[in-house]
Amino acid sequence: MGAVKLVDPHGGRLVDRTGAKADGSKVKGSVTLTEWQQCDLEMIGCGAMSPLEGFMGEADYNSVCDNMTLKNGTLWSMPITCAVDDATASKIGVGDRVELKDDAGRSLGYLNVTEKYKQDKRRQAAKAFGTEDVAHPGVKVLMSSGDWCLAGPIDVVTLRHNPMFMAHRLTPAQTRAEFQRRGWKTIVAFQTRNPIHRAHEYLTKCAQEVTDGLLIHPLMGATKDGDIPAEVRMKCYEVLIEKYYHHEHTMLAVMPAAMRYAGPREAILHAILRQNYGCSHFIVGRDHAGVGNYYGTYAAQELIDSLPPGALKITPLKFENTAWSKKAGGMVSEKTFPTIEGDRVVLSGTKVREMLLRGERPPVEFTRPEIADILIESMKQG
Repeated sequence: MGAVKLVDPHGGRLVDRTGAKADGSKVKGSVTLTEWQQCDLEMIGCGAMSPLEGFMGEADYNSVCDNMTLKNGTLWSMPITCAVDDATASKIGVGDRVELKDDAGRSLGYLNVTEKYKQDKRRQAAKAFGTEDVAHPGVKVLMSSGDWCLAGPIDVVTLRHNPMFMAHRLTPAQTRAEFQRRGWKTIVAFQTRNPIHRAHEYLTKCAQEVTDGLLIHPLMGATKDGDIPAEVRMKCYEVLIEKYYHHEHTMLAVMPAAMRYAGPREAILHAILRQNYGCSHFIVGRDHAGVGNYYGTYAAQELIDSLPPGALKITPLKFENTAWSKKAGGMVSEKTFPTIEGDRVVLSGTKVREMLLRGERPPVEFTRPEIADILIESMKQG
């Protein structure tokens, strides 16, 4: 049997900017990357952000903000930049090779500077995030960043120092190889930054019915304060998959991207990233990548529907809000069962948190008891 044909990477080629040797002989200065930028460096370097070869130049930046495309017309929804402050920018010129470091001063790689330009943060916030409100966690990060952007191709020496979850930290080349090994042609990816409760479990299993395999692909990069810690979430995923999923048709890998909370535009970015990882389908649920009340319930689905035919090679699987129905005795959506007042087991995040803090398990119709126990224990430990 021949090799399984997977979906092409976005832009047609899987980028690889890793494997550079540490060499300070031609370096002129250094930049200490923020946690968000370190995530972007890793995602660009390993090919997850193909076709990007580095941090965006001004023409791509403007086109992405205004048109959701790179300057060559390729779909891209979020600016990916290396923003620095005035003092750093003043020491770096076009043509310089700059060392990129983490906040502990350890070398991550190099940026070959081809451009230096000022970013328009208010315009970017309005276009990419749909709001200029600094209470929005993504806008807060943007507004606190430097005014200057350094652009150019990167060379990555090390993807991250002491990264978590190495057993599940697979690059796009590695996930594609594993899909090939398993003989999966159609793979659905599930994006999450939270523990998987019963509604999410239902969506993933519905999607599993129409594909060869399911990739549970939690985002494990920079997140906002108040999100459940990555190590706690990872334990939840491992236990849930062990007890409630078919192992031959389910795979767990982590995605080291930063969470931008940009709603509809970030949903498109998440789809592009999963296409690069080799997935043919991508679950888009309610308020995908949203936060607070900034975006409509199905705004992400509507924006994806508005894209030109062929702009995305990955197929979105759109789901409505789901919950347990007492009358139906199972999970239902607005499409599959009529709404009856008081029928559905729906709990707010605040309500769940209050129950967990008291050591109470949420109803089994809302979350599996094993997941509740993990979350209760993490709350006890603070």
